[in-house]
Amino acid sequence: MMSKFQKTIRPLWAVRGLHKSALKVLKEPAPEDTVTATFGKFISDIKPQHLSSVVLHRSKRMVLDSIGVGLIGSTTEVFELALQHCQHMYAPDDISSVYGRRDTRLSPTLAAFVNGVATHSMDFDDTWHPATHPSGAVLPAVLALSDMMPANSKPTGLDFLLAFNVGIEIQGRLMRFSNEARNIPKRFHPPTVVGTMGSAAACARLLSLNPYQCSHALAIAASLSGAPMANAATQSKPLHIGNASRLGLEAALLASRGLEASPLVLDAVAGVAGFNAFYEDYVPKPLQSPNDNGHLFLLEEQDMGFKRFPAHLGMHWVADAAASVHELLVGAGPGTVSPAQVQDILLRVPKSKYINRPFPESEHEARHSFQFNACSALLDGEVTVQSFTPASMNRPDLLALLSRVRVEHPHDNPANFNRMYGEVQVTTVGGDVLTGRCNTFYGHWRNPLTNESLIKKFRNNAGVVLPSEKVESLIDVVEELDRVVDCRALLSQLQ
Repeated sequence: MMSKFQKTIRPLWAVRGLHKSALKVLKEPAPEDTVTATFGKFISDIKPQHLSSVVLHRSKRMVLDSIGVGLIGSTTEVFELALQHCQHMYAPDDISSVYGRRDTRLSPTLAAFVNGVATHSMDFDDTWHPATHPSGAVLPAVLALSDMMPANSKPTGLDFLLAFNVGIEIQGRLMRFSNEARNIPKRFHPPTVVGTMGSAAACARLLSLNPYQCSHALAIAASLSGAPMANAATQSKPLHIGNASRLGLEAALLASRGLEASPLVLDAVAGVAGFNAFYEDYVPKPLQSPNDNGHLFLLEEQDMGFKRFPAHLGMHWVADAAASVHELLVGAGPGTVSPAQVQDILLRVPKSKYINRPFPESEHEARHSFQFNACSALLDGEVTVQSFTPASMNRPDLLALLSRVRVEHPHDNPANFNRMYGEVQVTTVGGDVLTGRCNTFYGHWRNPLTNESLIKKFRNNAGVVLPSEKVESLIDVVEELDRVVDCRALLSQLQ
């Protein structure tokens, strides 16, 4: 199977068309010593035995959560539009499965695209630090590629998890090339940058490409990367994840056929922008290949952030802070806050323009609005999937609360998911001042969801689409994935 994807790659010295400044750099370090080459070698050399029990546990949680988010995402309008487009504009190619659609299959790249769109269609997918959505860019591509492989060459569950973790690791390493990447983004949506590279890396690993091919897969992916933050809070934002997954898979497949790109795409070359085009303070570092002592994955050092409700990660701080004020006003039992009780609402949040939306007009804007999520939690005591329906968004009580919101940006509250906080101060008509503050919400990597909470979220999400027996089967299969000899046990449960 693998031989048809592989081709002898010419030495890097023979690559044609390099810019003069790049050629000058090539005369100094040997090609295998470049940063780009070390990444390619890592992707090719890493083995399943390098995955620790902690990494396996955390990555299986990510797989389960991402599948559940993708399944509920397959009920959204943006997913339906993307699926219709693929079915109407491309010839049938019934290879790879589509989330939640039992009788629907697409080409591997299109399946990776629509499943990536589903994963991010509600902004319910996981988030890491530095800020990106790692699973949605990688998992759909690895699933689609696994579907593509012949029945007698399907990857084992452990090989599947290795490829997935390679995709996560490459994203994390690239994000650490830049201090800019540690803050809430302003220019490029990070999954469209590092996500495409992570998808390419994961697929290159699953295809068993050699180090040169893996390096070229990353370089090809770099030419397919980047989308502006202006499309955040629109129906186009889920396309970012879909494209990252799809284009990363395409990059790996092109590299497997022998297509070449810059051997220095991750290196800092004076006068020629490579990956540093996306980050102004780019300082690349080589990635050491595993040795006898193994490899310490970033996922072992830092857990993943999982969302309890479908909105931008920053919303979880203000929602938890507002929920604590709700409890002060109505007690621990059920009940809603009346706008007649509230004179003024002050939010103290980081300064970030695209999530400062006083009166959101769509569900996508609402998912990116400090004001909306704070008022929803203040009114109801929580934010849920149902909070973003038209009926909930247009409630008179909610609109009344929104009209009383002010926002401050304290200097000690940076736009950084590792350092920010959310504070909600409510002044009642009687003059009382009630304050709620959240430094670390439940679900953050410093305060991760328990397995029980994660599985409850999965059941709620997957159960919207799948019968209960399939939901439970998926939970069992993912838990045992590192011991499954054929990943069809997972693939067969997704529709």
